[in-house]
Amino acid sequence: MAFIVLNTANWGSGRLPADWQIKMIHGKPDISVCNETESCLRLKSVKSSFALQHSVDVDPAQMPFLTWRWKVAQLPGGGDFRRASTDDQAAQVLVAFSDKRILTYIWDSSAPKGIMQNASNIPLVRIFAVVCQSGAAEVNKWVAESRNVAADYERAYGKTAPRVSGLRLQINSQHTGTTAESYFGEVAFRSALQ
Repeated sequence: MAFIVLNTANWGSGRLPADWQIKMIHGKPDISVCNETESCLRLKSVKSSFALQHSVDVDPAQMPFLTWRWKVAQLPGGGDFRRASTDDQAAQVLVAFSDKRILTYIWDSSAPKGIMQNASNIPLVRIFAVVCQSGAAEVNKWVAESRNVAADYERAYGKTAPRVSGLRLQINSQHTGTTAESYFGEVAFRSALQ
């Protein structure tokens, strides 16, 4: 069983997916559809922060696995989510739950791969970060990721994950005042890994 949230296979040439909304945080967005080995989404941030988001309704008990493909072409220089002043990433996949808690899977410039910790600098906002990739070792290469969001939620918040209510693909480089660029392929929730 799978629910494909970002289905790059069905895209027309050069058109953004109609069922996703652009969320502006700072500066102006630079989003385009690309075609490499497959259709993909390109995000470029010049001292800006923005996202594409999509409402979903997924039961993580039924489909606990989130899978996606991403590629980073340029990391924001000096980015490190562990400090508010450098909290910039070339690529993030945020999963929002019905209780307003968030898991964010990030490709960080500096923080070590595998680190998991609270990432919210805003009171009453609960964001827990997982560093899936770090630094330039995999830059300009497509990387396939899979995470068990139910297990990650339980590890982060100490209780069973409620329903997933939204998904966001984000890029930001406003804190470091730099440029970042990333690409996203298919994003899906799955009942089992293939």
